[in-house]
Amino acid sequence: MWAALEPILRAGPLRVLDVGGGTGGFAVPLAQRGHTVTVVDPSPDALALLARRAQAAEVAGSVNGIQGDGDRLAEVVSAGSADLVLCHHVLEYVDEPSSAAAELAACVRTGGWVSLLAANQAAAVLSRAIGGRPEGALALLHGQSDGTRHRRFDIDELHSLVAQAGLSVELWHGVRVVADLLPAPEVGAEQSSAVRELEIVLAERSPYRDLATDLHLLCRR
Repeated sequence: MWAALEPILRAGPLRVLDVGGGTGGFAVPLAQRGHTVTVVDPSPDALALLARRAQAAEVAGSVNGIQGDGDRLAEVVSAGSADLVLCHHVLEYVDEPSSAAAELAACVRTGGWVSLLAANQAAAVLSRAIGGRPEGALALLHGQSDGTRHRRFDIDELHSLVAQAGLSVELWHGVRVVADLLPAPEVGAEQSSAVRELEIVLAERSPYRDLATDLHLLCRR
């Protein structure tokens, strides 16, 4: 995912909005690279940890945390104020994904970018089937709850969401195509580099990317 964002990040100092950015896993590294980052997250505890991490990394002046919800961004963020919006694993939890996508689009300037990461329904179905839970796999396949709180998407749904929001998909790829299928103890040091190389190759190729754990779309307004 970082590789997909790299050409955008190299373009110069950006105003980045990280929706649901929590404790700053993206925000702090971006600030260290010279970007200004606003994190919107509903958790005050996460934002407190974000502030401490930014302080420890000596980028507190470049990181701003705001308490708010992903589908009510207009209440806390000015329209067109961001060059890049990150929305990673947020649509799974909001009440109305289509409204949230529209809010994201409104926050980014014309010509700006939206990085969208969401859980893939196909991967969840296969994971449950492989794990000996065919009932759970069937429930997910038919759009029913499998007992978890969050929803999942297929690539067509995500394309439709961003198109309705006025965004165009410039590229998309899979994240963790094979890594989550491999039992961790069986992946030794010698294999890890080969797995990483395989991930890079499969991430941009169908049908493999269609089965990745997560789907990443890079969109432009």
